[in-house]
Amino acid sequence: MPFFYVDWYYIVLVLPAVILSLWASAHVKSTFRRYSQVRNARGMTGAEAAMAVLRAHGVTDVRVEHVSGELTDHFDPKDHVIRLSDAVYNVATPAAVGVAAHEAGHAVQYARHYAPIYIRAAIVPVTNIGSRLSMPLIVLGLVLSGLGQIFYYVALAGVACYGLCVVFQLVTLPTEFNASHRALRAIEESALLLPEEQTQGFLERVTDLSAGTIEGLIGKQEYRAFPLP
Repeated sequence: MPFFYVDWYYIVLVLPAVILSLWASAHVKSTFRRYSQVRNARGMTGAEAAMAVLRAHGVTDVRVEHVSGELTDHFDPKDHVIRLSDAVYNVATPAAVGVAAHEAGHAVQYARHYAPIYIRAAIVPVTNIGSRLSMPLIVLGLVLSGLGQIFYYVALAGVACYGLCVVFQLVTLPTEFNASHRALRAIEESALLLPEEQTQGFLERVTDLSAGTIEGLIGKQEYRAFPLP
């Protein structure tokens, strides 16, 4: 009996999702790099932009801190902290302002008791497990499927975990878009960027950078959530 057997059912089901994940990851990073190449006209850093959004919404109990890494920006509702990455915290680019404003939008959601954000936080722990187990289970099941039917179910469990991540993506999209809407409104009303900077296509892409991307779905910045206080 062969040790390796390819079930085309897995290939057809999983491969398109993997390709989409890789494409989304590349798209997010390239878009962020594009809007990180120029300094914004006001010289406002990401940290300053986050504080400006918080002030505009009357939120006074949230701190802004630096966190190492790439696109590791997130809001921690347990400690009331917005953590901004190397390319955002002390950097004065349109991309830094947009990402920081989006994370501040999440802080505003908690301050306004926006119900969907609590649903998102409640399902994050389960989805984190699914995101970590999906690909290892799928690969293990594919490689060892020739050894017995048990590995068929192992791979199927991996597909189910991946499906759980997709459900998480769909459920949390309204929350992410709402945070981005708050960010965009604050950018415009507080003039964090000049009008000409706002019309260069950046505002339309800030949601792509910080909200419901497949990259976030399978285990990067969008899973950097914490238990409710």
